[in-house]
Amino acid sequence: MRDRRPETPYRGPVQQDRPSRLILFMRRHKRGLRQILALLVLLGLVGLGVSALKLTSSESRFAPYRAKLVQYLPFQIKTIRIEGRNLTTEADLAKALGTSVGQPIFGFSVSAARDRIDALPFIDHATVARHMPDTVIVKIVERSPIAVWQDHGQFILINRAGERVPDQGLEGKNGQAFIKLPLVVGEGANLAAATLTDALTANPAVKDFVVAAVRVGQRRWNLTLRDGATVLLPEGQEQAALSRLAQYQAQFRLMERPVVSIDMRLPDRMVIHQTPAPTPDPNAPAADKSDATQATDDKPAPAAGAAPAPASGKPSHPAATHGSAAHLPAPHPADEAPEE
Repeated sequence: MRDRRPETPYRGPVQQDRPSRLILFMRRHKRGLRQILALLVLLGLVGLGVSALKLTSSESRFAPYRAKLVQYLPFQIKTIRIEGRNLTTEADLAKALGTSVGQPIFGFSVSAARDRIDALPFIDHATVARHMPDTVIVKIVERSPIAVWQDHGQFILINRAGERVPDQGLEGKNGQAFIKLPLVVGEGANLAAATLTDALTANPAVKDFVVAAVRVGQRRWNLTLRDGATVLLPEGQEQAALSRLAQYQAQFRLMERPVVSIDMRLPDRMVIHQTPAPTPDPNAPAADKSDATQATDDKPAPAAGAAPAPASGKPSHPAATHGSAAHLPAPHPADEAPEE
């Protein structure tokens, strides 16, 4: 009987009848996997390019490389969102941003755009950011001046509380603010400017004629119009007085007439001082008769210094036609305008 050795297990390579699940999956999705891999490589290159541009200290040095990179990128701006804008115009912001909808999202410099926006009037500081894949967000913090206060020969931007708004003066980036905002003059004008500016904003027909507002006795305002006429407002009733004045302007073009002053300090009347008529020359030749007849036949226009009566025939605010001393209330001593 032969000796039988115990059988030993086979240790060679194992032959499988079918490939593994991973290999089958890769074979089935070979095309999709290639596209995903190409996209990952592209995103990696974009990330490296963006990082390189952010780390550059010289904008002009790397501008050509960025321009070449932008040509191969498919991302375009679809939305530009601006937050915090109040006084700054959209046109000024768009020009300072340096790009627009439809342009490549990497086709502009974020830091350069931020510096240009910071240089605009009323802008305190700004941030510009790209939000992939198609959005640019601009956040701005504006200065909030409501008026220019003239105090002892100095022009100061002030906010609603009457506090000074930091600026760079007439020659700085806020120089346009001194032109666009209303001018208030006199002691205490900064503290009372908010109420007056709100009343003027509510009556744009009057605001267009006003060039300055002078604080009188720290109690009330005198408005100076473009033609040099003065409007005397009542104490604490600026809104009601300006509404009345806007109504007369709409009906009779009152502020376009040659008047010296319009006194509105009394709630039930309006006193108007006309420009004095020139004294006729006794040596001048007599007027032609036909001219006199024509003037008589035509309907005379309302007097330049009077507020014509409404259609009902009962004027709610009778006016002194020529502003004679007998028709004007005696001015209070405190109403004398302060010397500037």
